[in-house]
Amino acid sequence: MPDGPRYDDDFYAWTQYQAEVLRSMPGNDERFDRENVAEEIESLGRSELHDVWSLARRIITQFLLLANGPLGNVRYGYMREILLARAELEDKMSPTIWLLTQAELPDLYEDGRKIAELRLRELGATEAAYNLPKHSSYSLDDICQDDWYPEPAKEPK
Repeated sequence: MPDGPRYDDDFYAWTQYQAEVLRSMPGNDERFDRENVAEEIESLGRSELHDVWSLARRIITQFLLLANGPLGNVRYGYMREILLARAELEDKMSPTIWLLTQAELPDLYEDGRKIAELRLRELGATEAAYNLPKHSSYSLDDICQDDWYPEPAKEPK
């Protein structure tokens, strides 16, 4: 059994570790492109990480629209988008990606906030767009938790 993270337990950590091991292995066989293979393995892990960040950003955007956007049937579309993103997120989340995403959450919120602001302006909800919270009250647990949705803000006057 190899040392380090296991493929099935934490794919991201496994890719980073395997690339490190590959680079440290002795051997000078010029037929094997060690550095580029290691880079490709690392890239697979980074791709998973960036997919999770994209999904978290999408969920945050939908949370903001759900909480601050116009009330009515459009809310079900936001909820559907959250459900779809959560299903993908569940497939890609690993312990290491969780920690890295937790650290990135303020930036992901800021990006999601900008996207939600533009969408609200597009919907004619300029006051709601202007009043979006500057800082997130959403945790990574909120983002990943099945059947949790933010409550709608009061309808603007």
